Amino acid sequence: MPNIGPAELLVVLLVALVVFGPRKLPELGKSLGNGLREFRKSTQGLRDELNVTAPAQPAATVAPAAVAAPAVTAQAMAAQPAPVQAAAVQPAPA
Repeated sequence: MPNIGPAELLVVLLVALVVFGPRKLPELGKSLGNGLREFRKSTQGLRDELNVTAPAQPAATVAPAAVAAPAVTAQAMAAQPAPVQAAAVQPAPA
């Protein structure tokens, strides 16, 4: 976004003077100032309201612990059947 320098500001003020005239321009400036003041008051009131009603958040949140795999006990090992191993295949005599 380009910066607005004094030359650009002067052009904008000159255009506003031509469009609205010298009598209406002070009234428009006053209305604009009052509108900005009301906007700031309402946004500040909203910020204050949110700060009062919002509960305090903890500074650091604790990450949930990873779920550990259940420990295998000797009873559990005895209850399960032993895995079947394939027998070694011997080549047939020729």
